[in-house]
Order: sequence, then structure tokens, then C-alpha cells
Amino acid sequence: MDNSYLRNFCIIAHIDHGKSTLADRLLEITGVVAPREMQEQFLDSNPISRERGITIKLAPVRMPYEYQGQSYILNLIDTPGHVDFSYEVSRALAACEGAVLLVDAVAGIQAQTLTVYRQAVAQNLTIIPVLNKIDLPGARVEDVMLDLYESFGFEPEEILKISAKSGEGVENVLQAVIERIPSPKLEAVEKPLQALVFDSRFDQHRGVLADIRVFGGRMVPQEKMVLMASGSQFTPPEIGVYSPKPEQLLVLEAGEVGYVSTGLKSLKEVKVGDTITTILHGATQPLPGYKEPKPMVFLGLYPTDNDAFLNLSEALEKLHLNDASFVYSPDFSSSLGKGFRVGFAGLLHAEIVQERLEREFNLDLIASVPNVVYQYELNGQRFDIEAAKDLPDKVDVIFEPWLIVEVFTPKDYLGSIMELFDDRRGIFKNMKYLSEGVQLSYELPMAELITDFFDKLKSVSSGYASLDYEYQDMKPVKAVRLDILIHHERVDALSQIVVESQADKVGRLVTKKLKEAIPRQLFEVAIQAAIGGRIVARETVKAFRKDVTAKLYGGDVTRRMKLLEKQKKGKKRMKQLGKVSIPQEAFLAVMSRE
Repeated sequence: MDNSYLRNFCIIAHIDHGKSTLADRLLEITGVVAPREMQEQFLDSNPISRERGITIKLAPVRMPYEYQGQSYILNLIDTPGHVDFSYEVSRALAACEGAVLLVDAVAGIQAQTLTVYRQAVAQNLTIIPVLNKIDLPGARVEDVMLDLYESFGFEPEEILKISAKSGEGVENVLQAVIERIPSPKLEAVEKPLQALVFDSRFDQHRGVLADIRVFGGRMVPQEKMVLMASGSQFTPPEIGVYSPKPEQLLVLEAGEVGYVSTGLKSLKEVKVGDTITTILHGATQPLPGYKEPKPMVFLGLYPTDNDAFLNLSEALEKLHLNDASFVYSPDFSSSLGKGFRVGFAGLLHAEIVQERLEREFNLDLIASVPNVVYQYELNGQRFDIEAAKDLPDKVDVIFEPWLIVEVFTPKDYLGSIMELFDDRRGIFKNMKYLSEGVQLSYELPMAELITDFFDKLKSVSSGYASLDYEYQDMKPVKAVRLDILIHHERVDALSQIVVESQADKVGRLVTKKLKEAIPRQLFEVAIQAAIGGRIVARETVKAFRKDVTAKLYGGDVTRRMKLLEKQKKGKKRMKQLGKVSIPQEAFLAVMSRE
């Protein structure tokens, strides 16, 4: 096949700028989806994706298109926009030669616009700037075009103006893809096979299906193959393309995008970014850019009913078949019983996985306070800690992850946003003025971001600011483990690592919140915050008091004293044997810093 008529491209944008809507229009224009089958967000199969209006999983599709009397094949990859899925996005970009950069004409350039643009430039892609939603009354076409010129250097004549909703100007996008994006490099088909895995998912009947881009050689079914990073071997029963339903082919050649059915039983063996080659006369070098996805945020998930532990275990196993980017291991908490410690790519990822567990598997879950991966050094050796309870009392140095954070905001909110960063140990790096706002760059500890930073940012900017971040490095920090004792028992799930200078303040705050969240018992409950053996804060939940003398009428005072004494003894005994049940609200209360 002559691959000069092939074009591989993806759509990149900030959340809610219309990626999935544009993909819908392209599917309609090229006729791969019949009008009666069309539905909004066609490529988003996940119900949570549809409800939230965000793309969680990328989706490839092959579209035939006639242009100037010539037939072309366009391979579109619809990518997620959220920062939590940035590794998947980088692999999707690696599978393309070009990208359509979509910018909302009302909102203008946002934080993720900048991040995905940088990723596309790093992969040397041809970028087509497209201005969407030009038909809306609030569209600022001229201003946003000026911003695109100032921020990225795009000339006004190369910016396409469209409305993905109505379909106005969308045909021009397809033509620009053909004219501006180069066809895949004409590599000899005689070269050894090299195919990049840019996505994978589990199919009950066919095992793991890998979405691939062939960079060298050709792929045919029934030939023995190997995944170079995991070392797993397989013989594919079928290969093919999505149009948009899977369609079997007999060969996939250099430059083509498609799928391969591996027959393997675990997603762990088919990782995003891995390279597939043949066992006989295969490639010696894998394609560059592969890295193990590292979880950044950890939290404990516990069933409210301990009998549901096996159900949770089964649910995590099934979900892991479709999403290998989270990791989990069994965990036990003295206060919450048996559960799992789960590591995620970020907070949104954690939220989505928890929501899927509750909805798809009918589980009732308690989530512990989320925390980031710290490291500590002891006698010259470094160790990772995923839970605060694992931090020893004596260590040499503690390291915490830092991020580079980009914020776009209207000018009116600049002062309060800078104040918020100062409160959260942010280090100012840069500031740039645009037609409709300001772009701020900061360095920020990840621990500060995962508490309630997003909520605070939205409230101080009335919802107008947008934020994006990327991991920078591990830096030393003066920190301690803050333990929470309820009724003189340490609650592991409430332990957290806090900066030494703020430990007393956080301790007072947490105990105060827990006092409001924990219901009153028949005995007095002490809530304490401790660092090592030192108690830094205490609150007491007063006991209910039953009036045991109500039935007395007159008589000697000793009868009254006797009854009160008896009650006192009962309370004392209850206090020794009493168990305090901690509601989910208590854990949520600890998460916010108000």
C-alpha cells in the first residue's frame, strides 16, 4: 500500500473546548457513522465520560476521505484532555505526525492548551490551530487569534475558524489535515517490525487488545511476536483497524494505525508505550519514550461492611483489566478493617475509579485521606512511603514531590490567586499578560495541591481560573507524621505527613473538625493530635447524659447520690470498653483545610 495517502493526527485541547464534538462532526462528514447511529460524544463509550463531558479513554478511528479526486485514509486519535492522563496523551501524540490544536473562542487559551501544545512540539508534530465555537454570542475571535499569535506564533491566516456544534468550517479541518500534515515517512517494509502500543484494553473473549501504530516493517496475523519491555510473547489471531467498529485486515504496514488481538490475559503484560516486534528477525531497539506509569496519589479504600471485602477485591481485579494505570495492594486499618491501598495517576483518576467501583459493582466505600508518595533517607538509603503511618519516628531527611503549575485567570482575580499560592508554599516563577487574562507559573508541593487546592482556586476566582500541572522533582522538606488518636487509639487512616512549622495548626484544625463530625456517645470521647509522643491538640466529645434520678420523688439525698455513683461507674466501664464508630464525613472533613 502507498502510505503517501495516509494521515495520522489527533485532536488536543483543554477540557470542554469541543474535542469530542469535533470528532463527531468528522465522523459524520467522512460517512463512517450513519446519521441514525450518531450520538453525542460518539467515541466516548464510558457512561461517566458522557455524564461529566470529559474524555477518559482515547479512541482511534480510521476515516476514508475524497479530496481533489484522490482517496485518502485519515487516522484520528481522540485524546483525553485532563492532566491525570498525560502519559497516555504523550503516547497517542507519538503515534501521529500532526495535531489539531482546538481553542475555545469564548474562553481563549487555558492551562491545558499550553501543556498539550508543549507535548505536541516536543514530539515534533505539525500543529493546525483551530478556533472553535465562533458562532456563540460571547466569541472573541480577534482577541483569541492575537493570543494564539503571541503565545505560540501562529499567523492569522493559518488559524481555522469553525463551529464543531453546527458543523460550520469543519470540512476545512479535513482539508488542512491533508495539505499540512505530512504522510508517514516512507520506511522500507523490509525493515524489522516496530509497532508502538498507544493504548490497550481487555476483551473477555479475545484477551488484551492493543491499539498500535506501525513504524517499521509489516504486521501479519499468526506470526510469533514479543513485547520488548515486558518480554511477553504471543501469536496474534487477528489484526485490523477501527472504522469505527473493528474491521479485520490481513496486513498492517509501516505508517498505519490499527489494533492487534494478543490473546494475553493481563493488561500488565501489554503496557502503553511498549514496542511490539517479531521473534524471528525482529527489531533490536524498542521505540523511544517508554516509561513505567508511576502512581502519584495514594488512598485507602475500605468497604463500609467488612463482609464486602471479597467483593471489593473482585471489583478491583475486574477494573484493573481495563485500566492498568492504577496499582493496589491489600491493607488493614485498625479502625476501618480490611481494605486496599490504591495508587492513582492523580485526583481525577482516583475519583473516577472510586465512582466506577461504587456504581458498576454496587459497593459502599470509605476512602481515607489521599496522600502523595514521600521518600525518606535513613543511613544513606532512600525509601518510598505510600501511607503516612509507614513513616518511622526517626529519619535523616524527608523528600516530597513538587510540581510546576500553570494558571490562567482573568486579571481581577490575580491578587487573591497569588495569595493562595503564598499560603500553600508556592514559589513564583513567571507571569505573562494576555488579551483576556494572565498566565501564572508557580512551583508547588504536590501535597498542597491534593488537599482542596482546586476548590479554593475555583472559589477565589469565581470559577474562571484554569489550572494545569506537571511533575518536577523530589525536594527535601522539614516534615513530621501527625497521628490522630480517637479514644486513645491511633486511627491509621487519619495519619498524615505535614510540614513541621504547620503541624500544631493542622492538629488543632483536624481535632476541631473531628469533634463536629463524630457523633456523641454514651461516654466521653477524647480526640487528640500527636507528633511522636507529644500531644499537640485535644478536643473532647461530651457524653450523652441520661437523667437517672428522674424517677425519684422526695426521700433521702443518699438515694440520689447512690444512683449517680452507679451511673458514674457504668460510664467508667463503658469508657474502657467503648468503641467509637467513625463516619465517612470525618474522613472528608480532614481533607479540606478550612
